[in-house]
Amino acid sequence: MEIIKKLADSIGQEIVWFEAVANTALTLYFQNNDGDTSIYDHKPPAIDNDSAYAELIRELDLGFEDRLLLILALIPVVKPQALDVFLIRNQNLNSEFSEFGGIKNSTASGFVPSLETACFLLSGNSLEERLRVMNLFQKDHVLYRIGALDYDAKQEFGLRQPLRVSYEYLGLLTEGKKRQAEISAKFPARQISTELEWEDLVVDKSVLSKLDEIRDYLVHGEQIMDEWQLNRYLKKGLRALFYGPSGTGKTLAASLIGKATNRPVFRVDLSLLVSKYIGETEKNLGLLFNEAENKDWILFFDEADALFGRRTQTKSSNDRYANQEIAYLLQRIEDFSGLVILATNIQTNIDEAFTRRFQAMVHFPTPGKRERLQLWEKYFKNSFELGADVDLNRISEDFELSGGEILNVLRHCALVAARSNTKKINQKDILTGIRKEYKKSNKTL
Repeated sequence: MEIIKKLADSIGQEIVWFEAVANTALTLYFQNNDGDTSIYDHKPPAIDNDSAYAELIRELDLGFEDRLLLILALIPVVKPQALDVFLIRNQNLNSEFSEFGGIKNSTASGFVPSLETACFLLSGNSLEERLRVMNLFQKDHVLYRIGALDYDAKQEFGLRQPLRVSYEYLGLLTEGKKRQAEISAKFPARQISTELEWEDLVVDKSVLSKLDEIRDYLVHGEQIMDEWQLNRYLKKGLRALFYGPSGTGKTLAASLIGKATNRPVFRVDLSLLVSKYIGETEKNLGLLFNEAENKDWILFFDEADALFGRRTQTKSSNDRYANQEIAYLLQRIEDFSGLVILATNIQTNIDEAFTRRFQAMVHFPTPGKRERLQLWEKYFKNSFELGADVDLNRISEDFELSGGEILNVLRHCALVAARSNTKKINQKDILTGIRKEYKKSNKTL
């Protein structure tokens, strides 16, 4: 309850300030001067508690216009009646005031603000101010860039955009914790993360070197491209292909790159992305890339050959549409300013025309003996008491298993130990777990 109390205090102060600004803006616009000369006479409140709302303002160093934009987007959720002043009608024309903006919604009452509403409040009758504000409220505005404000990707970005807080940040600003976006055909991706750290990644040195390079590009890319002006020669963004057998660390590596660079990683669900309706795949892709571009996400396409595989020969209209959608996808990925990672078990399944577009190609082989021993020791020695008969060095030498398969053995042994109410693991428990993994691949010990 303390979290909610602090949020209510911060937002309440901000709403009082907004109402004063809106009242002055309307007074000046209709020339009913009551002493106020500018909306900027109303200084934003000094919010000094540690609520999520206050923290966001301080972290982003939001100024007058930015804070007005944020609270205007939040008010329809927390205090919609504060916007009723914009429901007055123009008596001369018997219609709404078009300059107030707003979105007409037949399913909901009340005033739904748009960017036009913010523009009106900040510019009034001044054309010069209007042009300044229009240039301020673009997709690269900090509140859109971090994903705090949402926009409708299906229409051109402009003043007719509804002004709304994104689903994730609505949770942060009203509950104190970001919400995770719901996965659906319109949003065919799910955020992935890991509790592990970069040092926990067990891969070959050559693999680690390539992953370091990808991470370093994300850290220093802005300096390289913008400050050093290499964007004259290089396209923004990075495209990487991770290939190798299942369980070798491709997904973990993607998650760790995101964690190390403070970027959300979203795994794209290809089954939701690919629609049976011609043209729908292209639309879904467009929405996904617009969202990712706006919020600085890393996009991770697992089992990517399902969509990025070799293009079919054109034998029917469906083949033609499929190839058009792949061509559209190639273009969107090439134009994407962030990191796109494609993962596949078999490199040759990816269309050669697309592989030429990768700046990084990272092969994740089945772990060698050295890496296997590291994995066995990391997973087992740190968690359990090992029996005297356990020889991890011999196990790592005799059994070729991926990291994912070793984790499955760990799960089996943990269950055996739990049933015995002990944290001790013996050699036979490990061998039984290995036997189960071999059976999945039709291999024998």
